[in-house]
Amino acid sequence: MDRPPLIVIGGPTASGKSACAVELCRIIQGEVVSADSMQLYQGMDIGTAKPDPAEMGGIPHHLLSIAPPTQRFSAAAFAQLAHKAMGEIRARGKMPVLCGGTGLYINAVTRPMGFAQNQGDEALRSQLEARAADEEGRRALHEELRAIDPKTAGRLHPNDIRRVIRALEVYQLTGKTMSELAEEDQRRPDLYKAAFFALDFPREVLYERIDRRVDEMVRRGLEDEVRTLLKGGLSENCTAMQALGYKEMVWAIRGEISMERAVELIKQGSRNYAKRQLTWFRRDARVQWIGANGRSARDVAEEMARRARQAGVLED
Repeated sequence: MDRPPLIVIGGPTASGKSACAVELCRIIQGEVVSADSMQLYQGMDIGTAKPDPAEMGGIPHHLLSIAPPTQRFSAAAFAQLAHKAMGEIRARGKMPVLCGGTGLYINAVTRPMGFAQNQGDEALRSQLEARAADEEGRRALHEELRAIDPKTAGRLHPNDIRRVIRALEVYQLTGKTMSELAEEDQRRPDLYKAAFFALDFPREVLYERIDRRVDEMVRRGLEDEVRTLLKGGLSENCTAMQALGYKEMVWAIRGEISMERAVELIKQGSRNYAKRQLTWFRRDARVQWIGANGRSARDVAEEMARRARQAGVLED
């Protein structure tokens, strides 16, 4: 059976993925499927850089604002929704464009699911979460992970406790590390005939883009967005509120740090996140990097369309 065609746009935060996806959809008659683990939450718009109607430019976007922030979302659950959305897009005679910076979600869609993405043990996870109740416990869990899987531990901050716990959970259930399972997944055949692109910038230019984006988020009302979520009863300890930009704003709102310091931390955290994204996408041999510095979104999108046609993903 022929694999269905797909175009994927990944890459680091603030690299202009969304704008390129919109322009590409105009060129190829496509629709966007978001692959961002935070943009799927309702009420979390500014801090996740969720495209607004003007930025969508009349192009249909899918899997945005589909779940309350209280809901936990797995890569497996996301993949199911993405497969459904892309099937419906193809049924309308359009081309799906999977766009986002969450590499795990992109892999969950484009490769058959491995154990690490679609199974778990709630009781074991609860035990590990109980141990992570304080900073000392989080450090101890991170050290346990480092002892069994230094590669995974090296790319996770000790405070990224959700992923640290997931890695320990997977190891205890399978006897294999996340790194080993990721290597197995890399060898699985892709589900789609995909052209996979990522946008490339000089590091200093990317960091400038990130800083400007954070300043724009603050200008647009990130503080008010976080206050609204808290007033609505959302716990500051829930997974969604631990997202970059939200937890720092909570600290400022509670008076633990100044607003200026919160903005500095968001910028630094965003730069660190971009580094991790670059590492993730650069180790994926499928990715075609496109230099985007100084180029318009339309120009970059036209190059993507040309390359996709050359690869046989798009018809001439």
